[in-house]
Order: sequence, then structure tokens, then C-alpha cells
Amino acid sequence: MKNLTRRQFGKGVAAAATAGALLPRFALGEPLPSALHYPKGFLWGCATAAYQIEGGAKDDGRGPSIWDTFAHTWGKTNHGETGDVADDSYHLYKEDVKLLKSLGVSTYRMSISWSRVFPDGAGQPNPKGMDYYNRVVDELLANGITPYITLFHWDLPQALDGGWQNRATAQSFADYAAYVTKRLSDRVHHFMTTNEFTCFTDLGYQNGQFAPGLKLPPAQVNQIRHHAILAHGLAVQAIRANTPSGTQVGLAENAVVYVPVIETDEHITAAREATRIGNAPFLTALMEGNYPAGYLKREGANAPRVEAGDMKAIGSPLDFIGLNIYTPTYVRAADNPMGYAVEAAPSSYPHMFSPWLTLGPECIYWGVRNVCDLWKPKAIYITENGTSSDDVLTPEGRVEDVDRVMYLRNHLTHLHRAIKEDYPVKGYFLWSLMDNFEWADGYSKRFGIHYVDFKTLKRTPKLSAEWYKTVIAKNAVE
Repeated sequence: MKNLTRRQFGKGVAAAATAGALLPRFALGEPLPSALHYPKGFLWGCATAAYQIEGGAKDDGRGPSIWDTFAHTWGKTNHGETGDVADDSYHLYKEDVKLLKSLGVSTYRMSISWSRVFPDGAGQPNPKGMDYYNRVVDELLANGITPYITLFHWDLPQALDGGWQNRATAQSFADYAAYVTKRLSDRVHHFMTTNEFTCFTDLGYQNGQFAPGLKLPPAQVNQIRHHAILAHGLAVQAIRANTPSGTQVGLAENAVVYVPVIETDEHITAAREATRIGNAPFLTALMEGNYPAGYLKREGANAPRVEAGDMKAIGSPLDFIGLNIYTPTYVRAADNPMGYAVEAAPSSYPHMFSPWLTLGPECIYWGVRNVCDLWKPKAIYITENGTSSDDVLTPEGRVEDVDRVMYLRNHLTHLHRAIKEDYPVKGYFLWSLMDNFEWADGYSKRFGIHYVDFKTLKRTPKLSAEWYKTVIAKNAVE
């Protein structure tokens, strides 16, 4: 076939378009629906985490967490930045509730600082710490916003001996969960135990990127993972025992999202199997009440020690699963014992401002589909989805974060596909309400839809906030 230049090809397409009937309608750009409408009652919200926004690090009896210690160790975070002040939401929470109300959200996912309520992680509670969360909950409800509360978002009390290396920490977490939920469940009806197991186990104890910054051998890391999911299971039991009937219990998990390279039966099956195997020590163990045999065989002598009753607690039934979804891992079917192989992204693969945040909006559909096809949860929430951007204030005081709008629009379009296929997605929490302390990245990466001047603490809506407000008002993505 003769090689065509792009100009010659364009002339040919134009001629064919003029002929009209010679081409199928979809090739001419058949009109798409003007909007993708979400179901009536779908919940739109935003999400934050305590250490990332609260500040007030030493106010009213709060004890230090491992992130206070880690951030104050030079070289662990960007330019030594800490969450001592962050967005100062501890003092400015009413202003932040106004931001939520202005968006029109119906829900808000927040976390509680364990060491603000129990400065030593266990023992005597701090009434002033609990009073703060009572005030926040009351302010949200007064503004028609339903709180969804995460009990642990990485800020482990420093005083707990050995942290997650110590099995006793799991029971301390259950005791803390019982105390908090007993005092909030007259007004709060949705609780998440933990946020993202791999981030506070593997990143904290295996590669040292996050607090407490350790690099331990595989056997110890596997035991830490076990203590973490045991803490979740014991907390589920504690919440059930201390809250009214009807209280909803789940977790927020960043399960690895495996996406088939091509949507054919063999690759779809491979992605589903990868979801089960690739998430074996965390979500799979929770949903099946056991570690997969293949995982235990693969780990061999490094496999975690499991005591009587552990897996029953770990497998406690959940009312919902929260999925934190940002980026895909592509897989293909393969002739190997696992039945799949991961496709490494080429160096040219596009990403957002954070290098790890590769583009692939179909991941939100496959994240939901794979989990639902495997384990049939009662309900799914997208508990985090969002992106960093190199946000800059214009001279007019605006932030034109068109890349974030692009990212969000595409993800919500693919989420709509999951809902249309009758997967039980009940709500969506955008990460994040505002720029904040982004863990080891300090203040160098902004994920918020409100710009925060960290010197003045002024909050400014970005273009993405305007866009999200429109989505919520219309209950649709255009």
C-alpha cells in the first residue's frame, strides 16, 4: 500500500465525510448524550485526613503521633515540613464546613487523630480531644452535611510501644474505636476503621518512605501487615458492640487496581485473578476470612503467625467497602501459575504532577468491577479520587487547574459506566477538599480543589471547585 502523508490522509477523510453515507454513523462522530446522569440519591462528598489538615499539634492535650516524630526528623519530608499547623483546621473548622456547604456536597469524609483522643494511644482519654470532634460533627450536621468518619489515617500515637510491630496495638485500636464510636454514633452512622493498609505498613516499615521510617525484613513486615488487618477486624467487632443497630461499618482501602490491557474475556479474567492475588495480605484476607493458599506458600517461612480467632475477626462482615482509586496497573493473560502478567508502563507513559500518579481513568471502573465480581460487597464508596497539580495563583487570584478537571471528569465518566452496569456504588468522595500536608512530599504537592496559602491560611476555590459544584448541582457529568 502506498504510504500516505497526514495531509493526504486528511483529504481522504474529508472526501469520505462529504460522501456521508459511505461511512458508518459512528465514524462521523455520532452525537453522544449531553450529560451522564447519576442515580437519584447518589452521595457527593470530599475527603480529608486529620494530620494533613488539623494542625494544633500540641493543643488541648493532643499527644504526638509517629508522623509528628517522623516529620520533625530532618530529611524525612520535603524541606523538613511538618503538620504542626497544616491548614489549621483545628481552629478553622467552621470555615472549612462553609467550603463544603458552598460546594453543595451531602457528605464529608474526615478522620480522627487517635493521639488527640488518647494521647498515649491507650489508657486515659483526653476529653478536650473528643470535644473537638463533637463540635466538628455538630457543625457538619447543622449545615446539612453527613459525616463519614475514618478512625485511623496513619497518625499512630507515638507512645504505643513498638507501634504496628506489637500485636497489642491491634487491641488498643479496638479499644479506641469503641470509645469514639460509642460517643459519636448517636449522630454519625458510617465509620471506616483504617485507611490504606499498604501505606502505613509497607511504606512505613518496609521501605522507610513513611513514618516510622523503618526498613525491616519480609517476615517482620508480614507480621506488621497481620497486626494491621487484625486491628481492623477487632475494631469492626468493637464498633458493632458499642453502636446502635444500623450503624454502617467499612474501611477505606487502596487495593491495587488491575486493568485488562484489552477488554477480552481472557484479559478480563486475568485482571480479576490479579486483584485477588495482588491484594492477598489485605483486602483478600478481609473479604475471604483467610489468607490465600498461594500467598502463604509464596511467603513460606516469612508468612505471618496467626493465632486462634484472628481470621474470624479479620473476616468480620462489612456493610461497605471504600475504595481509594487513583491509577491503574495493566495486566494481560499469561501462561504462568498465576495466570496473569503485569505490563510495565513505558517511560513515555503520561502522569500527573506526582510522578506515581499515572493516567488511566478506566481504573475507577475496573476497581469497582473486580472487587464486586470477586466478593459481592453490599455497597461501594469511592472514598478517595483526585490528583496533584502544579497549581499557581494567577494575578487575578484564580487557579486554573484544567488538568485536575480533566482527570476528575474522565474518572467520573468511567465511574458512571460501573453504575450503569448495576454495581452498587453509593457515593464519591473527592480527594481533597483543600491543599494540605501531603505526607513525605510536605507542601510541595497540592491535591485540593481549594488553594491554601500556607502563610496566611487563606482558602481560594480553584477552577476544579467550580466544576465539582456544577457536577453536584446537576448530579451529572458533562
